Amino acid sequence: MRVLLVGGGGREHALALGLAGDPSVERLIAAPGNPGIAGVAELRQVVTTDPAAVAALAVEVGADLVVIGPEAPLVAGVADAVRAKGIAAFGPSAEAARLEGSKTFAKEVMTAAGVPTARSYTCTDPVGTAAALDEFGPPYVVKNDGLAAGKGVVVTDDRQAALAHAADCGRVVVEEYLAGPEVSLFVVTDGEAALPLLPAQDFKRIGDGDTGPNTGGMGAYAPLPWASVDLVDQVMADTVHPTLAEMRRRGNPFVGLLYVGLAITAQGPRVIEFNARFGDPETQVVLALLESPLGGLLHAAATGSLADHPPLRWRDGSAVTVVVAAEGYPGTPRTGDAITGADAPGIIHSGTARRDPDGPLLSTGGRVLCATATGTDLAAAREAAYALVDGVGLAGSQHRTDIALAAAQGRITLPG
Repeated sequence: MRVLLVGGGGREHALALGLAGDPSVERLIAAPGNPGIAGVAELRQVVTTDPAAVAALAVEVGADLVVIGPEAPLVAGVADAVRAKGIAAFGPSAEAARLEGSKTFAKEVMTAAGVPTARSYTCTDPVGTAAALDEFGPPYVVKNDGLAAGKGVVVTDDRQAALAHAADCGRVVVEEYLAGPEVSLFVVTDGEAALPLLPAQDFKRIGDGDTGPNTGGMGAYAPLPWASVDLVDQVMADTVHPTLAEMRRRGNPFVGLLYVGLAITAQGPRVIEFNARFGDPETQVVLALLESPLGGLLHAAATGSLADHPPLRWRDGSAVTVVVAAEGYPGTPRTGDAITGADAPGIIHSGTARRDPDGPLLSTGGRVLCATATGTDLAAAREAAYALVDGVGLAGSQHRTDIALAAAQGRITLPG
């Protein structure tokens, strides 16, 4: 099987490692990829949000499967263009990707499907926003209605900050705050059948103790030792299958990866958001524990044969990933700094590049690397991941020191 992987971040590096490890994948091409992905795939250049260009590249390389990593190409319709060429694509259509591309659309689907989620209002002016904030009270939750690279959400007790964020975004969803630990559940689906992966937890805020502004994610771990044994079954029954059924009813079946972001509240799991692709950095830990061949799984979803796929197999133990971010992130990150230690096994490239093939590895973005490790339990995986962090050299870099710490110490309590 020839696979074209679209994207060039940490999520795509993790996907590339998984695909390269599948014996059925005889050729792996990544566009545009990154220096880490170059170790396991051929790199090609393409504008990832140009559907015609990606489809043409898929034809040129003779792809049997196109795996679309980031959200922007999905919302732009890349999967549609690839399928129009008769090539299997892992990723939803542009219409189905609106589950991530529009918070308002996602709320409409959840309401129609009876999915448990927070009460909310879509607001387009200061008066409406102020009224919604006052109805729900603090902590205030204000979400950019469109794509914002994981940084469009503000959760704050400061009403003026909430109003300012809404003004910056223009169109927002204001919703009630959901109290409880958060969970990310990935579900592979062909629109009908659905296979859940291991639930994970990520860490959105920049600082230890969940302080500071939101980011695209500063680390993650899996599995969740504190989660109830029936959590995944409950979410599949109450959220995933009703959502997939509603998307089919609307004539836009969702094919690909449905990311369900949850809060485990005193009333049970409640959906915070849907994404239309693998999450970053949760992908790094979930795929590190997946024993089933990744290429075969994604191909089954893309070709409508997921119901025939054997049960997923998982490695024992735990996985932890810690993001090494550039100075200034999540504001204006420093770029162009030389990086050392990034060739160690377990280092995932997120924001790296070389000016020339033999030149030094340089930072190009806010989240630069992810140090990913497995262990017999969370404590062992944490120790191994932070040992990898210690081996990275990047001037002014920052990382959280508490990824998975509370879970490893048994300090996560469920509300209610």
